Amino acid sequence: MEYIYAALVLHNAGKEVTEDAVTAVLAAAGIEVEDSRVKALVAALDGVDIEEAVAKAAAAPAVAAAAPAAAAEAAPAEEEEAEEEEAEDEEGGMAGLGALFG
Repeated sequence: MEYIYAALVLHNAGKEVTEDAVTAVLAAAGIEVEDSRVKALVAALDGVDIEEAVAKAAAAPAVAAAAPAAAAEAAPAEEEEAEEEEAEDEEGGMAGLGALFG
C-alpha cells in the first residue's frame, strides 16, 4: 500500500511517477524498498489517468454505502409480505382441516 501512497504523493506534488522518484519517497519514509514492486507499480501506472482513477475510487464507496441503505428500506416490506403469506397459509390450512371433519 505504501508504494501506491508514494505514487499518489508524487502525483499530488505535480511530480512524474518514476522508479527513482517512488524509491526516493519510500526511502525517505524509512521503508525498505523492493525494486521489483517499484517497477511493477510504475509499469501498471503507465498510461493511467491518476486523477480519474482517484475520482472513480472516491465515488465507489458512496455508491456501495447507498446499496445497504436501500436494501434495509426494502427489507421491512418484504418481511410484511412474507408474514401475510404465512398467515394466509395458516388460515387456509386450518379451514382445510375443518372441512375434512365436517
